[in-house]
Amino acid sequence: MPSYGSEFKSVIARVRSHERWFSESLPMIASENVTSQPIRDVLSSDLGHRYAEGWPGERVYAGCKFIDQIELQAIALGKKLFKADFIDVRPISGVVANLAVYSALSGPGDTMLALSIPNGGHISHGKKDFSGSAGLVHSLNVEYLAFDKDSMNIDVDETKKRIAALNSVKLAMFGASLFLFPHPVKELAQTIRDKGGVVCYDAAHVAGLIAGGQFQDPLREGAQVMTFSTHKTLFGPQGGAIVAGTEFADPLKKAVFPGTTSNHHLHSVAGKAMVFAEFLQFGRKYAKDVVANAQAFAGRLADLGEKVLGEKNGYTMSHQVAVDVMKYSDGGVMEKLLESQNVIVNRQLIPGDLQAGRHYTNPGGIRLGVAELTRLGMGKTEMKETAEVVHLALGGKKKREVVGRIRELRKGFQKVKYSFKDSPAYSFN
Repeated sequence: MPSYGSEFKSVIARVRSHERWFSESLPMIASENVTSQPIRDVLSSDLGHRYAEGWPGERVYAGCKFIDQIELQAIALGKKLFKADFIDVRPISGVVANLAVYSALSGPGDTMLALSIPNGGHISHGKKDFSGSAGLVHSLNVEYLAFDKDSMNIDVDETKKRIAALNSVKLAMFGASLFLFPHPVKELAQTIRDKGGVVCYDAAHVAGLIAGGQFQDPLREGAQVMTFSTHKTLFGPQGGAIVAGTEFADPLKKAVFPGTTSNHHLHSVAGKAMVFAEFLQFGRKYAKDVVANAQAFAGRLADLGEKVLGEKNGYTMSHQVAVDVMKYSDGGVMEKLLESQNVIVNRQLIPGDLQAGRHYTNPGGIRLGVAELTRLGMGKTEMKETAEVVHLALGGKKKREVVGRIRELRKGFQKVKYSFKDSPAYSFN
């Protein structure tokens, strides 16, 4: 019988190689962050082996007495963090949270408003023609919110005209994947509700900034339901959650289980409880530093001659920065070029790409995020140096210098900050 021990060991070796690489890189994927060591310890606990289908106290399985306590603690902390009357912490991702909302509050053929993908919309808001979750999985008719590319935000007046021309609206989904500025929820909420729609907000990227009081407060501005990821600017384990008013609690709970989720990754629920506690303690400082860092990074990139989007409104008010890279090549080529120099970013569709014949494999832009670098303790000084390194890397002619500067820059930033105890960011044993 053949032995697969070497295969087993090779996986471990590759994980170690990955962590070593990231410890000497600039991790700037806007949808990523790092958890503190205590959360990572819980993620590897026995909870990851167990099942607890249903709501606490109403489980399908036995063995849940401590699991129930943990989930109820996550619920209490999450409600406090987001000042919400109801929260469901069971969705296993932001996309699953969105699908639960679609299932609870709409039916096939209903109309949902959202941003198009080139204007920042997430694939989970997308049309069936583009394999978007809303259209493909739930058969929603997706109509687009109007977008102003100069301000890189929703055009309020034009959107009101589009809504007026529709027979009905069931849902409106604010929020985005490319998300530089707060959305005009307050300005459009009543118009949507007058048309019969429920106002939703996908805070996957900006949940930490919202919780930290540094972006906008959707639930106080007219949003009735908010979904989010727990692992982007909210620096917890990968997963999702939904907050809402109590009038939506029962349909949302049923849409999560049994509708869209079976077992809901109990180790992740424990991690969510822990990150809610971390954020209640440290989140306001972290969120403030993230926005300041993103603005410092974007400003320096622009000073160096890069075409940073959103100049009209100061480039960014979130953790993200978007750059048009067409003066070099397309975003796909530049993503690979930067990765070869240990700058980890993603290519990004930007306004005008589809009209120019570009799509997601060769878009016009790249998206960069500072959430993880901020969690490692970098401040505005390091952000300006990071911008200089990225500028050099985009030129593609000084790879050795870029790699060396990154390695030197990262020497002092290897631990997770904004936690109850500093811990190594990359420490797989």
